[in-house]
Amino acid sequence: MSDLLATVEPTTRRRPGRALRYVAEKVGGGLVSLFLVAVLGFFLFRVMPGDPVRTMTRGAPVSEQQIQVLRERFGLNDPLWQQFLDFVGNLLRGDLGVSYTYSRPVGELIVARIGPTVLLVGTATAIAVVLGLWMGSRAAWQHGGAFDRTSTSVALTLWSVPTFWLGLIVLMAFGVGVGPIPGLFPVGGISSPDTPPELLPQVLDVAHHLVLPALTMVAVIYAEYLMVMRSSLLEEMGEDYLTTARAKGLREDLVRRRHAVPNALLPTVTLIFLRLGLVVAGAITVETVFSWPGLGLLTFEALRVPDLPLLQGIFVVLAGSVVVMNVLADLLYRVLDPRVRES
Repeated sequence: MSDLLATVEPTTRRRPGRALRYVAEKVGGGLVSLFLVAVLGFFLFRVMPGDPVRTMTRGAPVSEQQIQVLRERFGLNDPLWQQFLDFVGNLLRGDLGVSYTYSRPVGELIVARIGPTVLLVGTATAIAVVLGLWMGSRAAWQHGGAFDRTSTSVALTLWSVPTFWLGLIVLMAFGVGVGPIPGLFPVGGISSPDTPPELLPQVLDVAHHLVLPALTMVAVIYAEYLMVMRSSLLEEMGEDYLTTARAKGLREDLVRRRHAVPNALLPTVTLIFLRLGLVVAGAITVETVFSWPGLGLLTFEALRVPDLPLLQGIFVVLAGSVVVMNVLADLLYRVLDPRVRES
């Protein structure tokens, strides 16, 4: 008995150290990724064609001397290495710079636009997750049936359609109207200027504007969850524990909901958390098509100049959110899956 305890105790003592080492590795990898995001965010937009100062002063009666003054003001005449060091130093202090176009701190602009983006993409992602997981589990359980073939075909078709094209079709069909059918939803913006200031009318107005862009995003992204869930559940359907559950007399519906689906959900955790990171990123195409005042539309406006500080700030925030959510997904996966804890 003492020999048995002697062999168990070291293993028990090693587990907390192993968990801490796993967390440290994931967090350390996330920090390295964040640094690489900052480096990429700086150099990526420096190779873009066009001069920001000349673009901003296009059509204005400015002299070459005034252009040089603006370049000096924005730090564009400094050596590239000096610009990079200034960018990294400001980033460590939480300073994302000042926008060329808006003459406001980039952080303020991002904070002002992040709410509409989270509302749009968060709503679309939540609906897509629920719809995709439900349809994926049902399609796998009825593998080869009519529902499986139809749902998979429709999902893959919508997934392959260009987002901007689908957005325009949705906009024309339900916003502008087709033939005798009038438009049912607003074609752009997040609210109407003539909406009463009371809370309920404001909420209903925003929800009315939200329908078309959210519908477009759901149609594009729900296929990811459907296909992952379908594939995961198909792998689980041949396992022995499901045969045991059936042998106990459980109905097929209970076998699916209580045993098969919870285990098949594990591979979707990473995908869901990555999508949560992209909630902040939003969808440039959808927000541009529907004039939704979020980070996607702000990115489109910044690309036209190009507004380097604004583009860099948005890129760091968006890519950083994906990195953070990916690290959280790895940590949560260890909690949910015993096989990862024991590895």
